Amino acid sequence: MGHLDHATFGWLTPVLSYAMACIGAALGLRCTVRALGATGRSRRNWLLTAASAIGTGIWTMHFVAMLGFSVSGTEMRYNVPLTIVSLLVAMVVVGAGVFAVGYGRDRGRALAVGGLTTGLGVASMHYLGMAALRLHGDVHYDPALVGLSVVIAVVAATAALWAALNIKSPVAVAVASLVMGGAVSSMHYTGMIAVNVRVSPSGEALPGATAMQFIFPLAVGLGSYLFLTSAFVALSPTTGEREASASAQRPVESIAR
Repeated sequence: MGHLDHATFGWLTPVLSYAMACIGAALGLRCTVRALGATGRSRRNWLLTAASAIGTGIWTMHFVAMLGFSVSGTEMRYNVPLTIVSLLVAMVVVGAGVFAVGYGRDRGRALAVGGLTTGLGVASMHYLGMAALRLHGDVHYDPALVGLSVVIAVVAATAALWAALNIKSPVAVAVASLVMGGAVSSMHYTGMIAVNVRVSPSGEALPGATAMQFIFPLAVGLGSYLFLTSAFVALSPTTGEREASASAQRPVESIAR
């Protein structure tokens, strides 16, 4: 049985991964709030941005945390195509949940469907990402802890979408994102505690890329995307601000005529 270390670099990877989860959640919730106040193409675009932000934040959180994961007695590699698929799954499934909330007429039903879909998307991303892991040995899971991690993901997603539907102020959204970030991190580490690895020492080269060759550069790129998109959303006017600006311009135009 290989010894599993979930924090090879100490608190660095848990703290960074939590920060990425919070940033993705904050951006996604803010975009969802913007979407609910918009119509037509603008609503769709805000929801697409929300889905990409939440999906990217969750994926980046998972793999930043995985940078600190090691198993004694074996090297580790990642299957590149499957790792990318896990990112796409996160975005698509989370997108389905966000769109259910964004376009649902019955708020209660939309929240239930959106929370379940988004939560399953979070869990699917996590376990697809784990399926991409290559090492000398066999990976087994504790079914009870796996089930608990999925429940945490669904509850966290539902709570986050409820916040998007009911909380409008930036401060409240920030607090909700901190809670969601904690829940997503809890889901990740619950899923990791469920892991057991039986190492089979071998001199054969493992297929795939190391975390530093592939995961780290991609995580940095996606993290940069989150920061830049957050700046764009923060600087873009809200629907209320645009309406206020338009109302202020009307009297000026009337006087000019």
